[in-house]
Amino acid sequence: MGEAPVFYVENLKDRVSNGFNLRFKGFETSIDVGDKTFVIGSNNNDSISSIEVQIYDKSRGKWVIPTVLGTEPKRYEGHSAILLNEDRIMVITWGSTPDDCIWFLEMDTEYVKQQKKALGTEVIAWSKGVRGDAEKPVVISGPSGVGKGTLINMLMKEFPTMFGFSVSHTTRAPRSMEKNGVHYHFTERSIMEKDIKDGKFLEFASVHGNLYGTSIEAVEAVTDSGKRCILDIDVQGAKSVRASSLDAVFIFISPPSMAKLEERLHLRGTETEEQIQKRLRNAKAEIEQGKSLGIFDHILCNDHLEKCYDNLKKLLGLDGTTPTNLKPSSKGINLPSKHAASKINNKILVKSEALGSGNPSKNSIVLDVSLLKGGAPGRTRGLNVFAVDPNPFSDCLNGIHKLS
Repeated sequence: MGEAPVFYVENLKDRVSNGFNLRFKGFETSIDVGDKTFVIGSNNNDSISSIEVQIYDKSRGKWVIPTVLGTEPKRYEGHSAILLNEDRIMVITWGSTPDDCIWFLEMDTEYVKQQKKALGTEVIAWSKGVRGDAEKPVVISGPSGVGKGTLINMLMKEFPTMFGFSVSHTTRAPRSMEKNGVHYHFTERSIMEKDIKDGKFLEFASVHGNLYGTSIEAVEAVTDSGKRCILDIDVQGAKSVRASSLDAVFIFISPPSMAKLEERLHLRGTETEEQIQKRLRNAKAEIEQGKSLGIFDHILCNDHLEKCYDNLKKLLGLDGTTPTNLKPSSKGINLPSKHAASKINNKILVKSEALGSGNPSKNSIVLDVSLLKGGAPGRTRGLNVFAVDPNPFSDCLNGIHKLS
């Protein structure tokens, strides 16, 4: 992979002549993080505002134009920004919808570090803030004929509102009766290749000249709907997902023996003898990798279907032994149209800026960021939202109550 360029501009005059604006058309905020200043600016175009980020490297005395990953917030009136820690900034937009007002700019998270190394340039990444927590997606793998499809179908039948599948992407043309966004996300090869390069795909493969893959956004969309996402992928795909930023549960379904697996493949009656032998060779390699590479959290032997299914439910907390109500909140966050943010420890006070008294109004809220999980290029989950009484900030943190 070739090294991507980093754009440096020595001073304001040079910056303008090179097409970079120090003063944005809307407004800007700046935050110092170590020897860098992150300038977060609003560019207004036909009443649509979008965020752009430029970095001033104080140690070099130069401006840096970073590679921006993730989907940045759009359509907002303004924003406030506050440093959470050394690796991310919270950006709260004004005039956005309740579901689209909290964002995180990652500067030095593990995902960003990986992308910096891969792209050879300065990288920042956006992720969307989401209230509440969610159960981890489930990655299920196993050789052909082991019965993982049957187990998944049993799970979906018994718990139809609890689980969902992500919609895969492909560069092939849609067939008759196939609908975009339902059967596949049909896309152009150049677009999908760029998204793969930008780390937006958990796993992908080339099949008969076309690309197929699972995007992080597709998995997050299932979680946003209140369901737990199931990914039915092979061992190589699971290996890719394990190396990604997705926090998931990895389960490998193993046959009791190769002889039993061969018997099941013959009983299916869907493949020729040559195809069965090829599948058996692949299965042997998958079983060895599944048990030795440290990819999977759990290995289930499918000797008896009902017993294996009961064990699968137990692993997923569906037998009453563990809670299964960790679902994202369906409600967004209602903020004042214009506000200021203050931080004490792991809590952010958001209050109306119009007061000017330094005291929170009855519309003020507190964001608890102590339980954040996930991140770019998908979602940062775990935000807790509290209402506050109209007392000084230093006093009100003891009198907050959580919003439903």
